[in-house]
Amino acid sequence: MSEQVDKKSIIEENRGHEKDTGSSEVQIALLSKRITHLTEHLKTHRKDFHSRRGLLMMAAKRRKLLDYLKRKNLDRYQAIVQKLSLRR
Repeated sequence: MSEQVDKKSIIEENRGHEKDTGSSEVQIALLSKRITHLTEHLKTHRKDFHSRRGLLMMAAKRRKLLDYLKRKNLDRYQAIVQKLSLRR
């Protein structure tokens, strides 16, 4: 249940307008949350290679979304990178 409430708050923080649930910023924020959660899981379960594969796929998807956003709208890209404090 807490996962669902957390998801709603992430969407509300990163949406562009009232009905925005699938914009690049929202998807990047949701993926970032899942990536940090899975990273913590993998710190304790080092041999969980199935989850590691999922983590790598999520990181690649986030990278593709960030590259797309950078191509289409540099201001929104810079804003989301700064807001989520991603490395790039």
